[in-house]
Amino acid sequence: MLWNSPLLMLRLLTLLVLSEAAHFGFFVTTLPLRAGELGLNAALIGTLMGGHYLADAVSKGPMGYLAGHWGAGRLVTLAALAGLLTMTATQLAAQGILGALTYPALFALATLWGVLYGSLWPVVMGYSQLLAQPGHTSQALALTSLAVAPGLAVGVGVLGPLMQRSPELGMNVLLGLQGLALLLALSLVGLKPAPQTGTRAASLGELRQQWGGVALLLPAALAQTLAPGLLVTLLFPLLHQMGLGIMDLAWPALGLLAGLGLSLWLAGRLAERSSPRRALLPGLLALAVTYAVMAWPHPEQRLWLGLPLLGLGYGSFLTGWNGLVGRVLPQGQRMVGWGAIMTVEALGYAAGPVLGGLMWTHFGHTGVFATGTAVFVLALLYYLFAAGPEQLARAAAAVTAAGRDQAESAAP
Repeated sequence: MLWNSPLLMLRLLTLLVLSEAAHFGFFVTTLPLRAGELGLNAALIGTLMGGHYLADAVSKGPMGYLAGHWGAGRLVTLAALAGLLTMTATQLAAQGILGALTYPALFALATLWGVLYGSLWPVVMGYSQLLAQPGHTSQALALTSLAVAPGLAVGVGVLGPLMQRSPELGMNVLLGLQGLALLLALSLVGLKPAPQTGTRAASLGELRQQWGGVALLLPAALAQTLAPGLLVTLLFPLLHQMGLGIMDLAWPALGLLAGLGLSLWLAGRLAERSSPRRALLPGLLALAVTYAVMAWPHPEQRLWLGLPLLGLGYGSFLTGWNGLVGRVLPQGQRMVGWGAIMTVEALGYAAGPVLGGLMWTHFGHTGVFATGTAVFVLALLYYLFAAGPEQLARAAAAVTAAGRDQAESAAP
């Protein structure tokens, strides 16, 4: 088992999967398919989604702070309740029970949900690190970050076709998922604030030392989410260009999953026994090579190579990255740190589709994958020089020393 208190961690992971499934199901599936019933056009839906995701992104740091001081369980419960209210109001408006739900009211509900939803990932990642068994932190965090995958699969892959065949049934299933998320969150409402390391207030110099490692990682966090973000809106146009359907990816996808599982296991052992950088750097290199391979004409001929290599690179990168972040986050402020890191990552995901769309329009798939290759190479160079082993070691040492000093100050 990767965690102490496995039942608590299982509840948190289940809450995350249910919440992400309902989240994707509402914004990616329900709103576009039921836009006509709500009197919304594509521009209004895009603005609604943009407002929600922006609120989610910028609130992660503040929500992480509140979770660490006011209570993680209360915040995730409020987030689940806000989601259920937003979905219920939308369903009632579509049925004509509320009349026409005005766009400003829907926008306000979605934005409020976004602000509160910003607490979910920092809470789950913070507790995953806090409860991780010694020697398994990198693997525990990497596995936690992959919890978005089943949520995406259910929210888009299952609810999408269901909503197309029977909108009412699809909406009931969506409301059921969010209702289950709320019930599970209520079972966590008593979850205490994260334990603090000592009670002495840190000086400005100490704060700079403690947060120096986080600041060192922020440019790379932006770059390494921008690269996959390039493809967010281009999956189906790319498949159409290659003359493939989504089911044609089934066999290559097995190679991706095999590569991902293998690299998570091997890279996890390497990251814990030596340094997360030893997993991170090969992962970035493999991702750069993957994008370069797919940038050449007729990428469909190289899917058998590209997808397994993508799995190997992503698993190695994910393990190394989470292990590295875990080592430099200030002790006792991990949820705030995860919130800050994830805010910057969200900005990368937001910028990626814009840049990807421009590259696709002017240079086709070659421009998109070549840009991704360049971004991964720049991130690799950044870790080799600007955020090298000496700088990160000093940041990790400062965090350890600060935690020890705080603990000594709190001792009787």
